[in-house]
Amino acid sequence: MALRPSRTTSRRLRSAYVAVAALDTLLAGTTGRRAHRARRLTKPLLMPVLAASLATDPRAVGSPLRATTLAAHAGGWGGDVLLLGAAPERFMAGAGSFALGHAAYIGGFRSRRGAPRWPAPAALAVLWGLSGPPLALAAARQDRRLGAAVAAYSAVLTSMAAASTQVGPSVGVAARRSTMAGAGLFLLSDAIIGLRELLLTDPPQRLESAVMLTYAAAQLLLAEGAARAGTG
Repeated sequence: MALRPSRTTSRRLRSAYVAVAALDTLLAGTTGRRAHRARRLTKPLLMPVLAASLATDPRAVGSPLRATTLAAHAGGWGGDVLLLGAAPERFMAGAGSFALGHAAYIGGFRSRRGAPRWPAPAALAVLWGLSGPPLALAAARQDRRLGAAVAAYSAVLTSMAAASTQVGPSVGVAARRSTMAGAGLFLLSDAIIGLRELLLTDPPQRLESAVMLTYAAAQLLLAEGAARAGTG
């Protein structure tokens, strides 16, 4: 059954998303099997709840970013589920699912591209050049298959962030700001993952909480940007 637009329903679902995200962030920084088992429930709930909130948001009915953002949520959900495992195969599959989500975001952003604003994309390209290859090399030292996957994923993520800075004024100032902030937090979240997994020999567990906090906030801001684009 299709979800009908309802501001009350959307707000309740958004509040539920924030609550689940807060719980998952807490569990992520907690050691022990109980916390890990609990995350098998909380983490896979995040994207479906957020997607339902966007799908029922009346502001998003006419949004040009609605469909692509919902597709990105599906990619994010696949990544969330796959990355609950630690095997290299699951990591690569999870990264691929997230990359598909970023490709959906890119498609939406480019469909509303405005006048080029080059400094931000150029700066992001330099940032990728400084971080992407070193992280890929570090990953390849652990497992050859991971090197190419990390390099490709970081390039897609950086492209998504760059595309967010090119969204034109047709979607409204508030939508553009929320979109760029969400993309920036996504970059930060993945930078923390790279630091934790590839550069630190004994990372503290609380870094996982930082990953989830920035990731959940990024997805929420991107969804808010898509909703506000319907009123721009």
